[in-house]
Amino acid sequence: MNERTDTQRPFDAVLVVSFGGPQGLGDIRPFLDNVLRGRRVSPERLAEVAHHYELFDGVSPITALTLAQAAGLRQRLEAYGPSLPVYVGMRNWRPFLADTLAEMSRAGVRRAVGFITAGHKSYSSCGQYKVNVADARKELAARGLADVEVSFVGDWYAHEGLVLANAQSVAEGLSRLPAEQRPGARVVFTAHSIPTSMAAASRYVANLEATARLVMERLGRSGHAVVFQSRSGRPEDPWLEPDVNDYLRAERAKGLEAAVVSPLGFVCDHVEVLYDLDYELRATCDAIGLAMTRARAVNDSPAFIDLMADMVRSHYAASAAHRRLPIVGTPPRVEGPPPRRPGT
Repeated sequence: MNERTDTQRPFDAVLVVSFGGPQGLGDIRPFLDNVLRGRRVSPERLAEVAHHYELFDGVSPITALTLAQAAGLRQRLEAYGPSLPVYVGMRNWRPFLADTLAEMSRAGVRRAVGFITAGHKSYSSCGQYKVNVADARKELAARGLADVEVSFVGDWYAHEGLVLANAQSVAEGLSRLPAEQRPGARVVFTAHSIPTSMAAASRYVANLEATARLVMERLGRSGHAVVFQSRSGRPEDPWLEPDVNDYLRAERAKGLEAAVVSPLGFVCDHVEVLYDLDYELRATCDAIGLAMTRARAVNDSPAFIDLMADMVRSHYAASAAHRRLPIVGTPPRVEGPPPRRPGT
C-alpha cells in the first residue's frame, strides 16, 4: 500500500476492534489469562468459565463473525466509497491488536478509522478498547515501526441499521413461538452486566434503553424489559440487575407465558451469549414452563454492515471537511499606513 499524505485523504484504512475468542480447546486457558489479566479470580471460578468454552469445543464464533463483518464492510466501501482496506484487531486473542497495527504500519497505513464493535458506552465496552489501542500504538514504537493514528467513529446506539437488524431478529424469534402466544409474548433485551459504579459514570443503561425503545417502535409492539447477563466479579460488589434468569422466574410467577430474549448489548453470538442464553437460560425456562425463543445477535446482517459503512463514511467525510489546508504562500508584509484611496 502506498503511503498517502493528509492533503490527499484523511484516512488510509479502517480498524475494526473486537473482544476476541479462542479457536480450540488448547486456546481456552491462555485466552482466559488475557481476559482476566490484572484481576484476582479463584481457581474454581476460572475452571467454571473454562468449562463454558469447553462445551463448544473451545471455539468462540466471535472471530469468524467479526471477520465476516469486516469483509462486508470492505465490500460496501469498495462499492460506494471511500475504498479503504479493513483490518481486524482483537483485545484478547488472535489477531491481537498489536500485531494488526504492526501489519498496518508495515503496509504504509498512518491514519485509520476505528470502529469498536460495541454500541452502548461504558468503560468496559468502549473505553477499555481505546486504552488497548493506545497501548498497541506504543508497542509499534518498541518494534521500531511508524505510528498508526486511530480516530474512532461516533455513537451508533440509535442508528437505524442497529434498530433494523435487531427488529428483524426479534421478529424472527417471535415467528418461532406458537401463534397463540405471540401477541402476549414479552421482548426481553439483555446486555452484559457491569458494576453499578461504572454504570453511574457512563451512558450505558441510557444507551441500552434508547435502542430497546427504538426497536420496539420499529416492531410496533409494546411491553419489553432491559435486563442483564454474564455478571462476573466479586459477589459482594453491586452490579447491574436484574439477571435475566431471576427476571424471567419472577415474571413467570406473575403469569408470563412466553418471551423472546434478544442479546441487544452484543453484536455477535459468541460464547457468553451461547452459554448464558442458549444453555443456562434455556434450562431455566424449561424448568419453570416458560415458552422462550432466543433472537440472534445482529452478527453480519446486511443492516448492521450498512451501519458500519455509514459510520465510517460519515467519519471520513467529516475529517476530510475539517482537515488543515496547506499553506501555499504568505502575503507580503506592508509597512506603514495603508495607501490612501484616490479622492480621499
